This record gives sequence, C-alpha cells and structure tokens, in this order.
Amino acid sequence: MLFNTTTYLVFLPLVFACYWLMRTRRGQNLVLLLGSMVFYGWWSLSYLGLMTGTCLANYLLSRQMDGSRHRKAWLTGAVLLNFGVLGVFKYFNFFAENLSLVLDTFGMRADLPTLELVLPIGISFYTFQLTAYMVDCYRGQLRATRSLLDFLTFIMFFPQLVAGPIERGSQLLSQMERRRTFSYGEGVTGLRLILVGLFKKMVIADNCSVPVDAIFGNPGGFGAPVLFVGALLFTLQIYGDFSGYCDIAKGSAHLLGIRLSVNFDRPYFSRSMMEFWRRWHVTLQSWFRDYVYIPLGGSRVGFFRTQLNIFLVFLLSGLWHGAAWTFVLWGCYHGLLYIPSRLMARRKKERGAGSADSGLTVELCRLRTFMLFCLGQVIFRCQSIGDVGVYLGSMVDFSSFFSLALPPSATLAAVGLLASMLLLTCERMTLRLDYVTSGFDRLPKLVRRTLYVMIVLVILAFGGDNSAFIYFQF
Repeated sequence: MLFNTTTYLVFLPLVFACYWLMRTRRGQNLVLLLGSMVFYGWWSLSYLGLMTGTCLANYLLSRQMDGSRHRKAWLTGAVLLNFGVLGVFKYFNFFAENLSLVLDTFGMRADLPTLELVLPIGISFYTFQLTAYMVDCYRGQLRATRSLLDFLTFIMFFPQLVAGPIERGSQLLSQMERRRTFSYGEGVTGLRLILVGLFKKMVIADNCSVPVDAIFGNPGGFGAPVLFVGALLFTLQIYGDFSGYCDIAKGSAHLLGIRLSVNFDRPYFSRSMMEFWRRWHVTLQSWFRDYVYIPLGGSRVGFFRTQLNIFLVFLLSGLWHGAAWTFVLWGCYHGLLYIPSRLMARRKKERGAGSADSGLTVELCRLRTFMLFCLGQVIFRCQSIGDVGVYLGSMVDFSSFFSLALPPSATLAAVGLLASMLLLTCERMTLRLDYVTSGFDRLPKLVRRTLYVMIVLVILAFGGDNSAFIYFQF
C-alpha cells in the first residue's frame, strides 16, 4: 500500500478511528499490528509470511538469550538468520553472477544457479531494525520484551515499516509498552507533516522523475547542459521522494500518538561531506556507526585503521542500497570524500575555533558540498558502470554547450530552479513542524485554512502518477 494513493487515505482514518476507540495499551497495539499486516500484505501475502516468520524467530532467540550463559551463540544465530534471509533475496544472484564471471576469466567454466526471486519491500529496513534489537539486548542496553504483541508491533509498525526511519527498541518499543493518549496538537502536526510529505513526493519528486528517466535512460543522447540539469533534478527527486516518505511516516505516527526519529536534518544546507552524512538518512548512518564502525574499533585503533574502518562503512552502506556495482562505486566515492572532510574538521578543531567563517564562505562551502553530492548521484542513478562512464564523460564534453539548442536546456533549468525553491521551502517548514511551534499557528485561522486548501489543490493539479517510492527497492 502506497502512501500517495487513495487506498492509504482511506486506510489511515480507519486505523485512526479503531485505534483511539481502544482504552488499553494491548488494544491499541492489536489495532496497530492488524493494520500493519494489512498494510504490508497489500503487496504480497507471501512476503508478509516471510517477515512474520523472521520476526517470530528473533523474538524467540531474544527470549532464549535473556539470562542465558550462551548469549553470544543466540545472538550469532539471530544475525546469521537475518542476514541470511537478506542475502538470499537481495545478494545471491549478484554474487553468483560475478563469481561466474571471475571463474570464466581464469578459464573455469561455471554456470552457477540464480534464483527467480522478487526483493520483498522493506526487507533491508526491518532486517536492520531486528538486528539492532538483538544486539542491544545482547549488550544489556535493552531488556528483551516478554510481550510478543509489543515486539511485533514495534517491528511491523506500518508508517516506518518499508522505508524507515530505522528505529531502535529504546525509542519505539518503549512507546509500544505504554498506553498512548490523544493530543489535538500532535494530530494537527501530523496532518501538516503528511501534507508536506505528499507535496514533496507528488509535486516535486514525481515531476522531476519524468525528465530524469528520459535523461538517465539515454545519457549519450544529450549534451552537457542537459546532463548537469539531469543530475540536479535527480538529486532533488530522491530527496523529495525519500524525505517526503519520512514526513508522511512521521505524520501518520503523530496521529497515533507515537514519535518517530528524525531521519533528515536539512542535509542540503551542509557545509562539508562530514556534516552532510550527519544530516542525511540519520538513522541508517547511526546504525552503521553503532553496529559496524564502533565494533571494528572506531577511531581507537590507530590512524590508518580508522580510515579503513570509515571506508568499509561507506562501502557497506553503498552495498546496502542495492546489489550492483554502481552502488559499490557510490559508497567508495563517498568514503573517499568523507575521510579528508573528517581530517580537515579535526585539524581545524585542533588549531582552535579562530574567527567565524564569513557568510559568503559558508554559502560557497554549502554549494561545493551540494555539487559533490549531485555528482555522486549520477553514479547512484545510472544502471551500469558503463552508463556512469558515458554520463560523466558527456558532462565534461564542453563543446556540447555550444551545439545544444537553448529551449530544452532552458526549460529543464527552469524546472530545476523551481523544484529547488519548493524543496528548500518545504525543508524549512518541516524543520519547524519537527522542533518548534509552527509559524502557521500565528496566522489567522482563515489564512491557515486557505493555505492548506491551496496546497491540496496544487497536489491535485500537479501531482505525479502515484509512483512507488525510490527506497522501496532497497
């Protein structure tokens, strides 16, 4: 079930009504669990069964681990199970095909089998959430819950089930273990977040997707100006798409009296790549920090080993996004950008704060960071390493600047500028909704309602084609 469909706009009020009729925590959680099963099962009952079975196995293993002398063995079993399922569905064919190519290179003919499997929606997200829960229980940071209902509701909570945020037990499970009470203010904030999220997704992301698909589908058929604008439009598309999802997820949770973690903190305002990765997909980056980087030794293992740990985290982050060499290259690209950014930040800190950067310097740093990210998104979006080469090669073919007719590039540039302005406006609005009382509340009621109606009309008039969210494929 997609957030940007009429089905969800009917489903959410039904869950909302049934949920708040319940007077007990168990009743509320039961409604959430049943609603989450309907939400996920809308795509495929078989994948609902797979997720339910994986969750039940983790619940039993966490109970066995609690107080056992063989805690590490139980944890190892859970991790192997979780990543084994993920590996079969997401990476088996990728590794089998590449192993066959390697063996063929050395004259060893090998026709390794591949599996005809469709990647279950959200499997990477709930696998990471399950694994984080098991590790936290093993470390003693979290007590394994005895309530199967609370556990299943925590993992399957439908607003964040298929594309995050990746929640921890200390944040979300703790809310499932107590009864929620309705707050009018939380409900209004939730509706506003849903409205902003739908605007980001349907007006910005979906309209950017049309030229993006055309440009990336034939990178050799366009000149450098169009390719530059294509990279910009995809950068706006993926952010509007993913942050729009997270806004709708947070808004839906607000309506149910539940707070989800912030997943984006104005990343396109970052002044360095180090700062950028503290603001983009926050819950994924914190997951890799706590469950990969720190266990590898973090920054406590010497200079060169620390840099290797950082690079490995980005490599795995790229592979998490998809089983393709483009994602591996994308992870390496950002690892190579992050390491010098981190070293420069440390050197600046060691030298002392000094004088503050001028406004122009700050804006130039933000522009540099944004452009570096745009360049990386070319790698992310292209379907193959060959397409990456063609796209980047054509971008630096400056002769095409003078041979391209003006109207197509000018039109695309106008679309990119408009999308940028709309997205930055949404960014500031969403931040206010997340952290402080919205400026909307200071406006007269008639003005507020008029603005809401105008946003709805814009969505209806200029909304895209109800396409799936990009991160569903991860």
